[in-house]
Amino acid sequence: MSEYLDRARELRATIEPHHNCAQSVLAPFAERVGMTYEQVCAVAQGFGGGMQTGEVCGALTGAIMALGVLGLATHDNVVELTERMRESHDGMLRCADLLKANAEAGQEKKPFCDSLVFEAVNLVEGYIDC
Repeated sequence: MSEYLDRARELRATIEPHHNCAQSVLAPFAERVGMTYEQVCAVAQGFGGGMQTGEVCGALTGAIMALGVLGLATHDNVVELTERMRESHDGMLRCADLLKANAEAGQEKKPFCDSLVFEAVNLVEGYIDC
């Protein structure tokens, strides 16, 4: 397991304070470039829960922010990362749609969201290794 994935797992396991999906994806990479934990939490606060409206998945927005802080948010990288997430989830990128499909499959929310976070971290890490 990578240091980024280890950090994301640590954040997702923390009960208090709660870390939303965007914070959990962004933090491991932002901390690498010198952002503080407090800065990451503030920047990504409004992006959990699909920007708190059920729209774009927070794990995806966190991943795009992570590409940005790493200087890797080119048009091609952002489009590719987004498409890879879409392909993994039957074309869905909206938090509300993802959660609805998960609930209809009889699955619990937290483990599902955790898996999205870990998937996004792994995708971002792939751009670092390029």
